[in-house]
Amino acid sequence: MQKPPSLDQQYSEVCKELEQPENPFIFRVLQEVKLDSNILTKNVTIKIAGNNRLIPVVKVTDGDFQVLAAIFLNNAFLTGLDLRYNLLTDAGAAHICAFLQDNHTLRYLNLMFNDIGTAGAELIAKALHRNETLTHLRMTGNKIDNKGGMYFAAMMQINTTLQKLDLGDCDLGTQSLIALATVLNHSLSIKAINLNRPILYSEEEESTVHIALMLRANSTLVELHLCKHEMKNFGVERLCDALYENRSLRYLDLSCNKITRDGVRFLGKLLKLNNTLEILDLNFNRIEDDGAFYLSEALALQNRTLQALSVTNNNITGQGLVALAEAMRTNQVLSYIYIWGNKIDEATCVAFADLLQSGRLKPTSTDVEPYVVDGCTYLAEVSHGLKRHYYWTPSYGEPDNQDANASLAIAPVEEHL
Repeated sequence: MQKPPSLDQQYSEVCKELEQPENPFIFRVLQEVKLDSNILTKNVTIKIAGNNRLIPVVKVTDGDFQVLAAIFLNNAFLTGLDLRYNLLTDAGAAHICAFLQDNHTLRYLNLMFNDIGTAGAELIAKALHRNETLTHLRMTGNKIDNKGGMYFAAMMQINTTLQKLDLGDCDLGTQSLIALATVLNHSLSIKAINLNRPILYSEEEESTVHIALMLRANSTLVELHLCKHEMKNFGVERLCDALYENRSLRYLDLSCNKITRDGVRFLGKLLKLNNTLEILDLNFNRIEDDGAFYLSEALALQNRTLQALSVTNNNITGQGLVALAEAMRTNQVLSYIYIWGNKIDEATCVAFADLLQSGRLKPTSTDVEPYVVDGCTYLAEVSHGLKRHYYWTPSYGEPDNQDANASLAIAPVEEHL
């Protein structure tokens, strides 16, 4: 039986057919993909990331993707394609649209931080009306604007296979956020959605109110990211009121908002009764010691489902951090805690050193590491967290390392962030 040509050979041939110049970066990546007899039994993700720092990169253009689409159209082994940080535009989105309509194996597509705009978002969203295989799409950082978000909301009414959708940093507006929340009221397929950093001009938190109404009705959403929504205590109260009735959400990301101790009081009350939430991300708010006390009280006395808590950069002093450490002694379920960026004093250092030395807290489950100098205990930062590799991946090692991306270990919807 004749051996099929390798992917780099196929790439060269298609480039000649389409009169497209070869991209040496793509050629090198395809050279490393081995077409052996077992490849059909594997899940193959080809990573052509434009921010690769280990080899010379010539970023992927619209014409380059046209060639890739021709190669991968009938390759049954390809289940994932990572094209982050390249130069794909709305013209390239037309090729992506055709590829998604005709391909029947791709489950993961990462287009983060390309140059796709509103017109490209319309093409990709319409392609997903017919696509029945893609389960995870990352559009992160493409400026699709409010109108592009509306196209994806319309798509979600029709598509029944997409499970994870990332529209973070896409310049969504209030109108598209409300439309997405309205569609999620009745969605049975979307399990994770990222709506980080929209462009909001109102202080009235209308979008948060609609997201809260959605959480009352939705029974399938597992993961929700609402980072940089300028959410205040009013918005947190609305979300908490809704989550008393929600029985599916396991991962709530409220990082980089304007939440203070009063907002965390509502979260503390919720945690005393909620038995589904497993990950709570409050990074870069201002909960201070009182907020830490509300959380530690709930975790020490009543909550036995939360597994990960992240409160980095929250202006918490030693008193609040020690209270959280003490809560971990009585709560054996809480296994991951991240505290760096707060006002760490000697009592905090000793408390967390004791947790680590006793085995109650694993070294890979927190972002601090104790060391001793002249008999005094100090804490150093280590690169662990819930999603450290969201915007970038390390040059060496496993990009989906679960120490740096604990959310993948606790509540994974898909194998990628």
